[in-house]
Amino acid sequence: MVDQIKIKEAIRLLLEGIGEDTEREGLKETPDRIARMYGEIFAGMEEDAAVHLSKTFAVKSNEIVLVKDITFYSMCEHHLMPFYGKAHIAYLPNGRVVGLSKLARTVEVYARRPQIQEQMTIQIVEAVMEHLKPQGVMVMLEAEHTCMTMRGVEKPGSRTVTVASRGCFQTDPGWQELFFQMLGKGKYNQDLIQ
Repeated sequence: MVDQIKIKEAIRLLLEGIGEDTEREGLKETPDRIARMYGEIFAGMEEDAAVHLSKTFAVKSNEIVLVKDITFYSMCEHHLMPFYGKAHIAYLPNGRVVGLSKLARTVEVYARRPQIQEQMTIQIVEAVMEHLKPQGVMVMLEAEHTCMTMRGVEKPGSRTVTVASRGCFQTDPGWQELFFQMLGKGKYNQDLIQ
């Protein structure tokens, strides 16, 4: 649970540390606003993806399911700066499917934590594999990191792409190729896929 009191005090100290007057009109309520905002941004700390992935439905056909362009916003754990982008999730059912919105909610669970993109990709693929028990899963995240675009190297527009796969998507290059084709990404080098 987010501790609002500690966050407010930390923000007051931060503002003082950069030389600001915490009592001036524009900043007086900032610690309270940021504490509430962090309650939203880090809501995934208290959530479990199993809640969203536990209700499944029987299917007669095990055709590939792909949900692409799931927008997400997260916070880099190294600088507490945002990174944001799109998640793409594909799975090959094993007799059961989950509601499509539940995949988007799963992305949110992991995005709403202090996080690195590499780990978030693995957390999503493993959650889908564990709870849906499909024949295979593949996840790709594409994101822009403000810790790289507005500070440090300052390269706006650069994107980081991470991919993780399990089951048939990990062992069969044909499924990997279909995943990338469905995303309009063409063929990728399978040696790069975890």
